[in-house]
Amino acid sequence: MRAARFHGVRDIRVEDVPEPDGELGPTQVLIEPQWCGICGTDLHEYIAGPIVTPATPHPLNGSVLPQIMGHELAGDVLAVGSEVGDLRVGDRISVMPLAYCGSCAFCVRGMNHLCTRMACFGLSDAWGGFATRGVVERYQAWRLPDAVSYEQGALIEPAAVAAYGVSRGNVAPGDRVLVTGGGPIGALTVLAAYAAGAGEVYLAEPNARRRARAGNLGAAAIYDPSSEDVVARLAEVTDGLGVDVALECSGSEAGLQTAIGAVRTRGTVAQIGLHVAPAAIDPMRLAEREISIVGVWAYDVHEWPRIMAQIASGRFPVERVVSDRIGLDQIVSGGFDVLTDPAGDQTKILVAPR
Repeated sequence: MRAARFHGVRDIRVEDVPEPDGELGPTQVLIEPQWCGICGTDLHEYIAGPIVTPATPHPLNGSVLPQIMGHELAGDVLAVGSEVGDLRVGDRISVMPLAYCGSCAFCVRGMNHLCTRMACFGLSDAWGGFATRGVVERYQAWRLPDAVSYEQGALIEPAAVAAYGVSRGNVAPGDRVLVTGGGPIGALTVLAAYAAGAGEVYLAEPNARRRARAGNLGAAAIYDPSSEDVVARLAEVTDGLGVDVALECSGSEAGLQTAIGAVRTRGTVAQIGLHVAPAAIDPMRLAEREISIVGVWAYDVHEWPRIMAQIASGRFPVERVVSDRIGLDQIVSGGFDVLTDPAGDQTKILVAPR
């Protein structure tokens, strides 16, 4: 079968690889991906990896480079293991890609996304979504409601990141919220904040093309932090108070400092975007204003039904972030290279593995 595999820095190859063969394990599911999104984590691997892709055998499953990429996906069930009684061949599913041990201190407390040996389909697994076949565990396959399309199903994973960040930030109905960074997670976070009942959501994004694309998200205002003082602007529109919650999605020091400066006293900053370098902050500012900063890592692995219900109801229109759709053979030139261009205008690119 054809698959896009990561070999090293800026080295992703679309090549022929063996299909899954032999009998499925009793709790395994053979799937056929229909759409798979290119994630920011994939881009980090492409430009600086291996980071989370395993250069040595992974402690949970023994996987090692080269890695079939792709962990934001939806597709069809082709076959099921002997103990999988609640999924049928032909069912449409979305994949929750995290794999966990089930026995570490965090797994037994229900915090499976913090598993000490966590792996991820498409990043540290034998299989990934940028291929025509793959194998997942039953707990990773969620049946899609009829009202949710394959494209929307492929967006559930990044939407879960956004929704979990909104939850960690304790966004409440009526809150004023700032989102820093208008990439795919930032765009989905704007939508997730509104889905949680936020009254006004503001977005700060320096890329003019991304600001233009963000016009369909419903943000109360979109600011350019490279040319205007976002903190001062938000002070004006909130009568000097500041926003209740700041959701930092840029993964940059500038974005984090803007979030801290814009949030009100006793407000919360949720760090959603992943930083690739340390960021300086002023702890005195946190103390004087009793600001809380919370980290956000992935998502609660049991959130798929809630996210699917929000999408099906129309309250979480995740499809608005899709900016292009390409075939597998275009994945490097039309996908990874486009998305790593600092001046690019793309937000979320979906790939059709077939």
